[in-house]
Amino acid sequence: MLQLEHDSAVPLVTQITAGFRRLIADRKLAEGMKAPSIRQFARQHQVSPSTVVEAYDRLVAEGLLVARQNSGFFVRSSLRGTKAGTPRDETLRNVRFDGRWLVKRIWEGESAGIKAGCGWLPEDWLDGEALRRNLRQIAAKPSKHLTSYGLPKGLEALRWSISDWLGEHEICAAPESILLTSGANHALALVARCLVRPGDIVLVDDPGYSVLSSHLRDCGARIMGVPWGPQGPDVERLEALMLTHKPRTFFTNPRLQNPTGASYSLPVAHRVLQLADRHDLIIVEDDVSSELDVLQRRSLASLDQLRRVIYVGSFSKSISPALRVGFVAGDAGLMEELTAIKMASGLSSSELTERLTLEILTEGRYRKHLKGLRERLGEALANTCHKLAEAGLEPLLTPTAGMFVWARDPRIEDAGALSARAAENGIMLAPGHLFTHEPGPSPWLRFNAAFCDDPRLYDFLAAA
Repeated sequence: MLQLEHDSAVPLVTQITAGFRRLIADRKLAEGMKAPSIRQFARQHQVSPSTVVEAYDRLVAEGLLVARQNSGFFVRSSLRGTKAGTPRDETLRNVRFDGRWLVKRIWEGESAGIKAGCGWLPEDWLDGEALRRNLRQIAAKPSKHLTSYGLPKGLEALRWSISDWLGEHEICAAPESILLTSGANHALALVARCLVRPGDIVLVDDPGYSVLSSHLRDCGARIMGVPWGPQGPDVERLEALMLTHKPRTFFTNPRLQNPTGASYSLPVAHRVLQLADRHDLIIVEDDVSSELDVLQRRSLASLDQLRRVIYVGSFSKSISPALRVGFVAGDAGLMEELTAIKMASGLSSSELTERLTLEILTEGRYRKHLKGLRERLGEALANTCHKLAEAGLEPLLTPTAGMFVWARDPRIEDAGALSARAAENGIMLAPGHLFTHEPGPSPWLRFNAAFCDDPRLYDFLAAA
């Protein structure tokens, strides 16, 4: 297929990517054609599989190839531009442990030396050099994006990239069905404003994401929690709530859930979707940790194909929370409604950070970064669960991916009181009552494995 010069000063990866570009431009590789497998190409051209992997990753990043799960790599179809005529603007010694504490002390990272309860990754776990490098490249390009508003729906090229990514994960969503937002939290707030009316009963995970509850209360919702276990939500309780209260929407975090670290099993996922069909329920799927997952778990959106599921994603966990770039995918008509709400509340999202996100995704090193990040998190999770058990705590489960471990100390009933003592010792914990709708104290704590490598944490817990 290609003639590679092994003695050339031009790197083999560069030769491979350039050769594929020529073949595609000359239509010798037509749209939809399958590229040789990595092993087949490596064998035929006497190169290492890792060289082929890097070259294919670059071609995927450039939009020339599309990776299909369990199938291989294919020449992408030339759908770009089919909407070219559409107008741009259409198309957390005295700590009060409540939701405000979570924002001021956890999110802003104040005071604590050991941030075992926070919700993000350490700075040195993320690819800061990629951020700096691509910021320099963007600044060097002559463009009005440094001084102008972005598109209402967000940067079109990034929406195309997200569309391709969703396709790899078996979710069919065209760019016009994708809205870029200032992070996943912004996306959830927009969806809540669009779907929830005062007095509506809304179901949420219990325990679950505490900031979501603030958005729903602002909309006048009556919030009811669906209990969680190691396999996801209690489907019998979910069905009982549907029958009794007839809710309109269910906001849920099915993969590597915050705070439990649990994920839906496939039978639970199917059952939830069956119940949604039967009771005319809209599901809002918060899948912000998808890129941290080492397993090929199916999302609700991939099983439902965005009929009843609205899909929310973000790059905060995989690239950087500083970017504040998220997205929501769903029915194209709903995206128009969300776009109007987005414009009314803040005009556009930041095209600068959207362009930076796109540059990082397309420079060809992102997949390697993710692989290393997942491996590091897996080791941290195993170590954290082991150390917590030695300190006398009992995890709900031992996650193999993601950031969070949900654990309880059988010797205590109020993790909030324990957290107050921890704060006096420079340790920031996240007590369970912050994540639940049940009144009263909780014995549970959320731990972020990426911040749980300090022996002082376990010394404190063992002495609690």
